[in-house]
Amino acid sequence: MTFQTPSKRILSSTQLTAFQSSNTHNAIVTYIEDLNNSIIGVKLTDQVSVSPGVKAILDVLDKVEDVVKDTPPLDNKASRFGNPAFRMFYDKVVDMAPSLHATLPHFPEDAANELSAYFVNAWGDRERIDYGSGMELNFLCWLICLERVGVLSESDHIALVIRAFWRYIQVMRILQSTYWLEPAGSHGVWGLDDYHFLPFLFGSAQLRGHKYLRPKAIHDNEVVDELADDYMYFACIKFINSIKTASLRWHSPMLDDISAVKTWDKVNAGMIKMYKAEVLGKLPVMQHFLFGSILPYEGPPPPSETGNERTHGGHVHEGWGDCCGIPIPSVFAAAQEREEGKKIEGPGIRPVPFD
Repeated sequence: MTFQTPSKRILSSTQLTAFQSSNTHNAIVTYIEDLNNSIIGVKLTDQVSVSPGVKAILDVLDKVEDVVKDTPPLDNKASRFGNPAFRMFYDKVVDMAPSLHATLPHFPEDAANELSAYFVNAWGDRERIDYGSGMELNFLCWLICLERVGVLSESDHIALVIRAFWRYIQVMRILQSTYWLEPAGSHGVWGLDDYHFLPFLFGSAQLRGHKYLRPKAIHDNEVVDELADDYMYFACIKFINSIKTASLRWHSPMLDDISAVKTWDKVNAGMIKMYKAEVLGKLPVMQHFLFGSILPYEGPPPPSETGNERTHGGHVHEGWGDCCGIPIPSVFAAAQEREEGKKIEGPGIRPVPFD
């Protein structure tokens, strides 16, 4: 295989429609479903075999966390938006990416540029200092590519989700709280908690078939606290509760609505459908998707930007600024005084009031 540097190819709804019936779209959905099915009934605390490939990924994620620790936020008290120090963090990760990939077992050297594109873009947008489900998708695509080039195998799927992916989410929480990353998009991102989608999808898979727990249990704080170490879904609810006040009905109405579903099986099935519609099926997300040799673009050529006054940053606006309209302040920007804050992964946080 001849590897190539990935690039953006989806600039219009016509191309997005073509993508949705492509082999690349099918590969992403199939991979999500495979990971999803592998962790049904599996807890985060369960013992699982960790291959050299997964262990190497965990080491890479530890090194990214070290970069955050070595790149403190700048004094930016006058702003409630993203901290400019994130750009320094991002540039360091770009510089490190080739050497980090060289530590992965059986990694082909000539694949470094292609896989580094997904890896680097999994941490947020350098210019906008924001993060959303599109960046989360980049991490998933990085895992797909690692499996395609032989670093990982199907037998790694359980460990990939409950060890590697969950470790990625933990590092992202540190980035979000350290650099006050803004939610990507003018509508508060297509995620479920300002930033993420997949932890809820995989988290609902963990709970499928549970004898006692029902989706409505997310409203019981004692249950949430007790189960957060075992299940992604409850860990994510605990995270939301740690930075926002009032009930889920006010600040997370979608999660509140989902809690009325009777079984986790239905929640999980609905999450997969929602991901295909609200992430893989949305132009504001997919216009930033990167296509290479492993995940190729197979649709019509992109429209020319020449003379098109609705183009912006390499994509076309077909509606009001869905992707780069009004900046959204980070929920972490409420942390003005660490002494009064709550402790989560990162600096002290004060809850944002919604009542």
